[in-house]
Amino acid sequence: MISKIVLRRSYRVLSQYDNALPQSSHENQAVPKPGPHVTNFEFVNLQEDDSLVAVLDAAERIGVDTEFMREKTYFAELCLIQLSDSGRIYCADPLGASDLGSFWKSLMRCEWILHSGRQDMEVIYQASGLMPGRLFDTQIAAALLGYMPQIGYAGLVAELFDVELAKSHTRADWSRRPLSNEVLRYAAEDVEHLLPAYDLLNERLEKLGRRDWVLEDSADLLDRTLYDAEPHLAIERVKGARSIHGVPRAIASGIAEWREREALRRNRPRQWILRDTVVLEIAQAMPRSKQALHSISGLADRTAARAGDELLDVISTAMDNVTDYVPPTRPDEKQKDVLKKAQKTVADCAADLGVSAEIVASKKELSAALSGVRDSRVFRGWRRELVGERLLDQFDRA
Repeated sequence: MISKIVLRRSYRVLSQYDNALPQSSHENQAVPKPGPHVTNFEFVNLQEDDSLVAVLDAAERIGVDTEFMREKTYFAELCLIQLSDSGRIYCADPLGASDLGSFWKSLMRCEWILHSGRQDMEVIYQASGLMPGRLFDTQIAAALLGYMPQIGYAGLVAELFDVELAKSHTRADWSRRPLSNEVLRYAAEDVEHLLPAYDLLNERLEKLGRRDWVLEDSADLLDRTLYDAEPHLAIERVKGARSIHGVPRAIASGIAEWREREALRRNRPRQWILRDTVVLEIAQAMPRSKQALHSISGLADRTAARAGDELLDVISTAMDNVTDYVPPTRPDEKQKDVLKKAQKTVADCAADLGVSAEIVASKKELSAALSGVRDSRVFRGWRRELVGERLLDQFDRA
């Protein structure tokens, strides 16, 4: 506990004198390492102990991380929830708990502090059906302060506090019980520095007037459509499907939707049902009989035998519902010139802000905008005000 207090005092002292943005490895002074310490935590079995409800009800802000398994399932299995609150760390075990309604309700009322929180949001949303009202993602915050885009949690902790986190249990089986103290301590470290990092990053953001930017970008993670399964859009996940059209595209779309629904029903990874390459093989072959299905080299005989009638029905329906989908084309020379100018506009804006250009707008977003897609993040919120309006003007004049 003493080491935690030293750490919190250290970063607060530094934050009064450091620059708002990192300059270089020498200029961006890290907080002095407080010395070896053992991460203390409390293990809470949620099946037997509801004491965390009172803790959460009293908390305004909570650090959140999760451990889960999804190698053999469609939906991730939530195995552990790590929480930090004012120097206290809890490793909460949800496995076997039949009623977590009160726990989830109390957790959702807090502001969440996460790092690269999309997967954590997904697994908790799928387990609870709920979303927090507010969240702050430290990875997003760091990027808007000029740190490397997509900086990992360990990297950020090292940058801010000169603390090296262990990497010894990155492939642990989190569904195994009991979990050892060593494994739990490793998990606890993932939230130990979240609130101190929040305090330091938040102070720097306030100086630059960018706190609202982080809250805006973090709020994108509250979009439930990111985590809801949408089988009718499954074709968008099939590698190589963008280049096919006509009847093969219609068949690939139908087969991809069937695969998604089957994966959901059986709670198995979609690639275990049918690989992407097989979806495209079926689409190109356009089989109309079981014999033709069996002749497709990538399709397992047991799948053709078990689901042959369903697949043939999907193919038949798809052939009667061909869409006017047109594959994306390569930009011509004029479009390439417009895209280069847009990238230059973004790069100049990013340089003025002291952040990476991809934080303002990615090349993929700009390419989509060039083809008429104007619903990306660069055309809303703080980005639209800073650079989005200029980009729209450039595209409209092209």
